[in-house]
Amino acid sequence: MEQTASEDWTCDLLVVGSGAGGLSTAVTAAWLGLDVLVVEKERHFGGTTAWSGGWMWIPRNPLAIAAGIEEDPAEPLAYLRGELGEGFDPALVGRFLQQGPRMVSFFRDHTSLDFVDGNAVPDFHAEAPGGRRGGRSLCAAPFDGRKMGARVHDLRPPLAEIAPFGMNIASGRDIAQFLNATRKPGAFVHVARRMLRHFADLARHGRGMHLVNGNALVARLLKSADDLGVRLAHSAPVSALEIDDAGRVTGATIVHDGRPIRIAARSGVVLAAGGFPHDTARKARLFAHAPGGTEHHSAAPLANTGDGLRLGERAGGAVRRDLANAGAWAPVSLPPRRGGGNGRYPHLLERAKPGLIMVRRTGRRFTDEADSYHDVMQALFAATPPGERAEAWLICDRRFLRRYGLGRVRPRPFPTGPWLRNGYLFRGRTPEALARAAGIDPWGLAETLARYNPEAAEGRDPEFHRGESAYNRIQGDPNHGPNPCVAPITRAPFYAVKIVPGSLGTFAGLRTDADARVLGPDGAPVAGLFAAGNDMSSMMAGRYPAGGITLGPAMTFGYVAAHAAAGVPLANNHSPTPEKEKEDPDALRHHDAVHQARHGR
Repeated sequence: MEQTASEDWTCDLLVVGSGAGGLSTAVTAAWLGLDVLVVEKERHFGGTTAWSGGWMWIPRNPLAIAAGIEEDPAEPLAYLRGELGEGFDPALVGRFLQQGPRMVSFFRDHTSLDFVDGNAVPDFHAEAPGGRRGGRSLCAAPFDGRKMGARVHDLRPPLAEIAPFGMNIASGRDIAQFLNATRKPGAFVHVARRMLRHFADLARHGRGMHLVNGNALVARLLKSADDLGVRLAHSAPVSALEIDDAGRVTGATIVHDGRPIRIAARSGVVLAAGGFPHDTARKARLFAHAPGGTEHHSAAPLANTGDGLRLGERAGGAVRRDLANAGAWAPVSLPPRRGGGNGRYPHLLERAKPGLIMVRRTGRRFTDEADSYHDVMQALFAATPPGERAEAWLICDRRFLRRYGLGRVRPRPFPTGPWLRNGYLFRGRTPEALARAAGIDPWGLAETLARYNPEAAEGRDPEFHRGESAYNRIQGDPNHGPNPCVAPITRAPFYAVKIVPGSLGTFAGLRTDADARVLGPDGAPVAGLFAAGNDMSSMMAGRYPAGGITLGPAMTFGYVAAHAAAGVPLANNHSPTPEKEKEDPDALRHHDAVHQARHGR
């Protein structure tokens, strides 16, 4: 329901921000009986989550178990211990592994949120001890936006750079059908139906109604929030937290309809405002590759300017500065937009397809381009000499461009001319000509291709072993052999797009304990203050072991924070793994008992 205007507002729990972390908290807390108010700085709800792929990494989740995928509880623990190194926090990791599966069950059983499995999706480093080739991922199920009623118009639209005509395309079979639309009759039919439905929705509703990925996740959470009576206020930035004489956070002041409104929050405040991807000053302090704060180009919404972190610090909280990486790095290009300015296109998919390499200005490769977006950017930072800008170019030929696209340049039948004219896409009849057009060393690029192509023709990459890991291969083209990630680059003309440092969000955030309570510099909780999503410092300690390690913990610790704020113990709180639930027959029913007691039904 909408928050109505009055001089002052009151609630039990105030949630600042409306991405996965904030809405997970709000929905859980409302189900537990709290009067919840969500305030969002922007006109639309959803934050970065609404632009994301919507994937969550939850080891031993119910969908995997239902599919017969069993794993020893020690396996994900071992994987995270190895991946996180010195940043491994037993309390946070243990809470996440314990409560993540319960979070999934809760939302499936009691809300409009449902999931599809990602049982074929491997960890980024599946070959490492404890890593797996599948069974730890899930995504929000597609959703019909018409079920939201008028609320659908409060949902953040998909990111224009990755959604043709405003239409999100789901990973897996859906995107494969789009890539094969000009090659396979069945794929053409699928795409034609999707396009016809989308344009009909645009004409009738002003936006697409077949919601997938992060848009579906936010839509399902918003529907659940409305069903449970959560009050929602958009265009309502927080200007200050209210703190009593004892140092307890008791509410906040927002600006709504041009006037300040004080909000009293009896059970506390949850900060979930999306981290600091566009806070220039904090980026300058924490991003080594962006000493001025402007050399980094995040694909997160521009309004994510670190509000939650500043509010938390003013209330006595501490922001972590000791993570391995302060951001979730991703290679980004800057396509010009009509009307001026540049978009930020995150290169997540095409890098693993056969027939593409990535080079620095020297024309030399520096990594396996099919590795995870985070790993590729770490490799670029490591390969960049001190004092130089971290930048690179994706290189492909005509065959690749028309088959898979390159960044914002979509595959056949979309035209390439506009992107050549606006300077986003570079072209050359020879590798040397391409290099000169793009500002790359011509001899270096020609020599790189001369060495790469003969091996690639046999499906090999002896220099960087592209296509040999499980993650590489799942991202490649299964219809291309013998290596789904490797093909020669030989068919003129040749093309390039420039890559700059970017991110999907930030890792450095407010220190919290395992109950998502914000901690001060002395390690003591700030009374009445919680953090979730990217305002909470990542439990992954600046590492990126798998896709979905942002949204999985965001959803889980939102669920945890709601219990802490409501004063409701988590199910079987002290059990080290979900297996212990078998010893406690009441554990799986505790939510129902609390809900009935709080709501009287």
